[in-house]
Amino acid sequence: MGEADKKEANLPRLKLTLRPTAESIVRSGHPWVYSDSIRKQSREGEAGEVAVIYDRKDKFLALGFFDPDSPLRVRILHVGKPVQLNDAWWQAKLEETLDRRSGILSEETNGLRLINGESDGWPGLVMDRYDSTLVLKLYTPAWVGLINSLVPMMVGAIAPERIVLRMSRNLQAWVSANGGQKDGEILHGPPLDGVVTFLENGLLFESDVIRGQKTGFFLDQRENRQRVGELSKGLDVLNAFSFSGGFSLYAARGGARSVTDLDISAHALEAAKRNFALNEEDPMVAACVYRSVQDDAFKWIESGKPSSFDLVIVDPPSLAKREAERERAVQAYGKLNSNAIRLLRRGGILVAASCSGHVSEVEFFDAVRSAARKSGRAFQEIETRLHAPDHRATFPEAQYLKCFYLKFS
Repeated sequence: MGEADKKEANLPRLKLTLRPTAESIVRSGHPWVYSDSIRKQSREGEAGEVAVIYDRKDKFLALGFFDPDSPLRVRILHVGKPVQLNDAWWQAKLEETLDRRSGILSEETNGLRLINGESDGWPGLVMDRYDSTLVLKLYTPAWVGLINSLVPMMVGAIAPERIVLRMSRNLQAWVSANGGQKDGEILHGPPLDGVVTFLENGLLFESDVIRGQKTGFFLDQRENRQRVGELSKGLDVLNAFSFSGGFSLYAARGGARSVTDLDISAHALEAAKRNFALNEEDPMVAACVYRSVQDDAFKWIESGKPSSFDLVIVDPPSLAKREAERERAVQAYGKLNSNAIRLLRRGGILVAASCSGHVSEVEFFDAVRSAARKSGRAFQEIETRLHAPDHRATFPEAQYLKCFYLKFS
């Protein structure tokens, strides 16, 4: 037991009561309690300790991780009848979470999300699988003290070769100040020299799990990548904000005549080239003409030659990282997709995506529709898509991913 654990063990249990509206929200299953929702608190809380929430009748309501340094003051772990957060409880929760992914892991796909934070009842924790490597990413201090007990359970349930620890920037600063693990540390298994490779629907990809963004790869777009592959036969495809070329590789395997990766990052474009090289034995990939352009995608699309492509994928980074940026982001999505539509030939397809959680699906789809109408071209809405099953989103703030498919005359 570390010094922080000893300190918490000597303190009386932190007890909270909430304002009536917040109490109702927690009872309905929402996993967050904000600082201004707390009506009464038994004492000052320590970062990462478990708080017990009581209702207005002084009956048990919920358990959650407390963070005095965040406006998101409590992340809910359990609602309902009182429970003991012992090894048996955690083991059952892990098995239940993994069971939800039944049918996704296969000989063709060994890259997927195994735990998706609050939506799976693991607030502030995600775990992704890349072949035999697991990447555990933490966003809140409570998990730091639980790692030593949880890792053996994960090893027993999944039997990975290794487990890599990643932490958010805020948590890295907290851990640095309080002592503990480092970002990129190997929690289980042998050291890792370089990247890992994994399969997604039969295609090979690399993931830099030690230093890459998030946990090393954007697994959430797997189903949309597959759909793009189905639509790409014989087409000239532009993949804007291409990152490591996932959409492009699917398009190539699907029979695209050519694919063009467009990204401002030379590092990302080099990763895309390596992903293509991993799959060069596929005859469709080998036959596809591949190009890459390093440039600001917003500017390049705005000044691009009209009617240059048959399919354009527009999947920018989040344009609204906070609520104050929402309105401007909606306008930016409209302008970006208006410019992308200009690049489409007759019969061309626009694949417009958003990962901005502060922009709702209604706002995003309406912005893209408005851009389509302003183009003056007849268009057909093919389909809209949201989260893949392994990225389930069970409350509004978790619903960030949107993708819209439209065909233009």
